[in-house]
Amino acid sequence: MSSRKELANAIRALSMDAVQKANSGHPGAPMGMADIAEVLWRDHLSHNPANPEWANRDRFILSNGHGSMLHYSLLHLAGYDLHIEDLKQFRQLHSRTPGHPEYGYAPGIETTTGPLGQGITNAIGMAIAERSLAAQFNREGHSVVDHFTYSFMGDGCLMEGISHEACSLAGTLGLGKLIAFWDDNGISIDGDVEGWFTDDTVKRFEAYGWHVVAGVDGHDSESINAAIEAAKLDPRPSLLCCKTIIGYGSPNKGGSHDCHGAPLGDAEIQAAREFLGWKHAPFEIPADIYAQWDAKEAGLAAEQAWDKEFAAYSVAYPELAAELKRRTLGELPANFAAESKAYIEELQANPANIASRKASQNALETYGKMLPEFIGGSADLAPSNLTIYSGSKPITAEDASGNYLHYGVREFGMSAIMNGIALHGGFVPYGATFLMFMEYARNALRMAAIMKQRSIFVYTHDSIGLGEDGPTHQPVEQIASLRLTPNMSTWRPCDQVESAVAWKYAIERNDGPTALIFSRQSLTQQARSSEQLANVAKGGYTLIDCEGTPDVILISTGSEVDLAVKAQKELSAAGHKARVVSIPATDVFDKQDAAYKESVLPSQVANRVAIEAGIADYWYKYVGLNGRIIGMTTFGESAPANQLFEMFGFTVDNVVAAAKELL
Repeated sequence: MSSRKELANAIRALSMDAVQKANSGHPGAPMGMADIAEVLWRDHLSHNPANPEWANRDRFILSNGHGSMLHYSLLHLAGYDLHIEDLKQFRQLHSRTPGHPEYGYAPGIETTTGPLGQGITNAIGMAIAERSLAAQFNREGHSVVDHFTYSFMGDGCLMEGISHEACSLAGTLGLGKLIAFWDDNGISIDGDVEGWFTDDTVKRFEAYGWHVVAGVDGHDSESINAAIEAAKLDPRPSLLCCKTIIGYGSPNKGGSHDCHGAPLGDAEIQAAREFLGWKHAPFEIPADIYAQWDAKEAGLAAEQAWDKEFAAYSVAYPELAAELKRRTLGELPANFAAESKAYIEELQANPANIASRKASQNALETYGKMLPEFIGGSADLAPSNLTIYSGSKPITAEDASGNYLHYGVREFGMSAIMNGIALHGGFVPYGATFLMFMEYARNALRMAAIMKQRSIFVYTHDSIGLGEDGPTHQPVEQIASLRLTPNMSTWRPCDQVESAVAWKYAIERNDGPTALIFSRQSLTQQARSSEQLANVAKGGYTLIDCEGTPDVILISTGSEVDLAVKAQKELSAAGHKARVVSIPATDVFDKQDAAYKESVLPSQVANRVAIEAGIADYWYKYVGLNGRIIGMTTFGESAPANQLFEMFGFTVDNVVAAAKELL
């Protein structure tokens, strides 16, 4: 029987060997946190390596994702489908073990981490999802949703501002099933952190309302175990402050930044083997150590016990059980497609000139009744974003059964928490702020796109139409930035109908996030045939047409579509054949087949004018170098919206003049 230290040394050996073979990576954190990981994974973590998707598994998040070999070693040793050859391919092209944990590459990786602070924030989202699902579905004698969320994090995670945002909210919500481990080794890439990180972390988290265990010896299994046991019993989120030595086992580099982000070197690895008493060749793990690490039997037993409990729950509460299963699988209600289609048709038949942010709220009112999995929120702008509808119920520390989170002024935290909720499963999260402030959350949006998660980002006050708040609040380049993000679908609807279609698309999409961009000001509803209405979902379509081949095509989105329609009428009256094309979602339109795109934007028509109150340069891909773009090339100004639109050229006269220049 190998000792705990020998079991932890298996992690250290695999980590330093894989980093050395790749000649790239971070051995320090895996070697320093190996003892903590051994206690957590062997004595506490409830999981089944044979079924990484088991719904009631504990979640484990490595927020300090640069230490990825810690996670890969754990998955391999515990019996997941991650083999020694996979570890040998660490950081290599097409391997299952990339430089940072990447969701979808290896089984058991719950989220993509690397940008520091986002892992712990994802974990907070997962803990919110667990707690809310439990409140909605558990019944007396039946705890079918009951698991912990564990997160490792380093000094860097605690320095990042997002950790302040998210951990503050976690304390307010009383997330007792969240347990975080701080790898307090005092070292970052630049060296000893005392020169730039002297926070009293214990007091900080106590002020957040967390349960804090200070002074945990991160290399003593009894100290680690006692801290975890205490955390599991406390109703508050817990921070375990684990004092460790970075690169523990490396006699010459351990304890310094020299082992943080670079291979140890062959000589130092040999010295570490001697220091640790590890007598095995690189990537060699003795059979008895594998046997003690193997979690497949215990994992199967845990899942089978839960299956038995769920079967009893299904007998007692068959409708709840079926609903929980549907939501866990990420399936939409069977009636959603038909009822949402009927709603869109009803809107088209009953025109209303309203702001698209109001149209968004109306869509939430309708879709929310169909979707108990909705979990919404706003970054302290609900009255402006219009994200609350009649079915919204706040989630609080006292009652987690609701479906709405008041995130406070925490745009970055909100967005990364949404990603955690989406990753956990059981919910479709949406969260809102002004479009301008997506900039605070930019990296969380990128992470949602990398992981292809169904996070719905709602952005209102979409242009200079915001008006008097001025250029600090008027987005110019943000829409283009969102459109240029791979896997992100971006919709800027022109009326209540396109707004409802955009929401339907975002809800039904299961291969990535969606940004929904809405106006502050009222928009005119456009007339559409049944064919045009069906084509809205294609992201771009002909809204107003002429007989025969058009002389000029006016392309627009959002509030500027009505401007294009009015300009088309003037051009038509002057004898010019003009077409208006609305492209609410350029990415969706771009994915249509060539024949459809040609039918909307025929290549033979070179005369094209694009009109959008956003950055002008984006539209060259549709109008060509010889086309005209009426867009923004500067920031805005503080003034009423109508004055700003005139000042920056968003007028019928200017659109008509641009078209006539081409003609």
